[in-house]
Amino acid sequence: MGAKTASSRWPAWLLAGALLLALTAAPAQQRRPTRREPAKSKVQLERERRNNLRRIQEASRILEQTKQQKQSTLGQLNALKEKITVQQKVIKSTSTELRYIDTGVKQTTTNVQLTKAELDRLKVEYAQLIYASAKTANSYNRLMFLFAADSFNEFMRRLHYVRQYAEARRQQVSGILRTQQELSQQLTSLTEKRQQKTSLLTTQLSERRSLQTMKVQQDQVVQQLSQKEQQLQKELAQRQQAVRKLDNLIAQRVREEIARAARAAAARAAAKAAAAKAAAERAERTDATAAERTTARREAAEAAEAADAAANTSTSRVTLTPETAELSSSFAENRGRLLWPVARGFISQPFGRHPHPVLKNVTVDNRGVDIQTGAGESVRAIFDGKVLTVANIAGMNNVVMVQHGEYFTVYAKLRSVNVAEGQQVKMRQPIGTVSTNAEGTTELQFQVWKNSTNLNPEQWLGRK
Repeated sequence: MGAKTASSRWPAWLLAGALLLALTAAPAQQRRPTRREPAKSKVQLERERRNNLRRIQEASRILEQTKQQKQSTLGQLNALKEKITVQQKVIKSTSTELRYIDTGVKQTTTNVQLTKAELDRLKVEYAQLIYASAKTANSYNRLMFLFAADSFNEFMRRLHYVRQYAEARRQQVSGILRTQQELSQQLTSLTEKRQQKTSLLTTQLSERRSLQTMKVQQDQVVQQLSQKEQQLQKELAQRQQAVRKLDNLIAQRVREEIARAARAAAARAAAKAAAAKAAAERAERTDATAAERTTARREAAEAAEAADAAANTSTSRVTLTPETAELSSSFAENRGRLLWPVARGFISQPFGRHPHPVLKNVTVDNRGVDIQTGAGESVRAIFDGKVLTVANIAGMNNVVMVQHGEYFTVYAKLRSVNVAEGQQVKMRQPIGTVSTNAEGTTELQFQVWKNSTNLNPEQWLGRK
């Protein structure tokens, strides 16, 4: 048998297959890495948006109740301010979502362009392969190529090459289909993002119009209230007088509780000293060892010294028992997570010193926070504790003071009270209902104290 030429040993269709293998092995066009927007941030934005819309609805309901008086009031102004504040947060959240979508549109557009280029490349390579294979399909028969092998080993190698060629063609087709599917998904995603952007832009426009309407309403209410300056001055003076009475009541009850707890601690120490003294006397009269008598005398002396210190020490804080110490510690650990005293409402007047919402050059000092809510809203204990005081103060209506170890919470402006002094209460337990004033404003005054120190309730309450 004569020597075979290179072309008879390696037909053109197989050489085309080798070319295909080289192409499929070559690295695909490098794609720009996709930076996806953080899913957590998007979910958080949606959650905040829903919460803000709920707050706007609450403020709207409260505003409608105050409007029933047919005149502008501070309650109306507070409700409008709350709506404006939350509406601004909604607009800011919408703007952030739009930025996310814009980024997503740009990234997806880039990916679409890269995927199209990749698809075109794959199609060109596949067309070249089919063309080369078709040109030589009649020149050589695959079976002849296999059986023209000089040995069995060469036959197996040729069979492997033929199979590899067929697999390469299959992979090339699969790659084209996969890239087409990826392109289709990217185009669908791009369409969805553009639709989301259009919808959000419409929503944002509506939100800005609503905000502008609210600001106009606010200006009108402020203007109308400014014409009632004398009435507002009178109301402010009455409030300040009521606040002073409430401050005096709180200070008095805290002092009384500090003194009572100190007396109780002194009594416990005295009882312990008496018991230790009696034990020492018994040890002297019995057959106790010298070491036992020495120990008894030492314990009696230490107990007597502790009792004397407890009886003569002045303190500015509540002396805690193991039980009240645990309660106090638990209250402190929940700072920033405590239950709101009402289920619905918003802080209409913050803690501390701040300008009066209408009167110029007038500063208001708030010992707690005013929470404006709906008529008849139930007030609940924010934590486990004991009712220390139930009182009535002109301008503050009914007042309930609950003790939580060395912490105290105060609930004022109550229409009705459901608890009594000395009663143990649990968290969420109703203690009364909020009163509504003559102007139609339903507002709770809420305070937090640690011994004689006034604290900012906003730093203790959790998110609604």
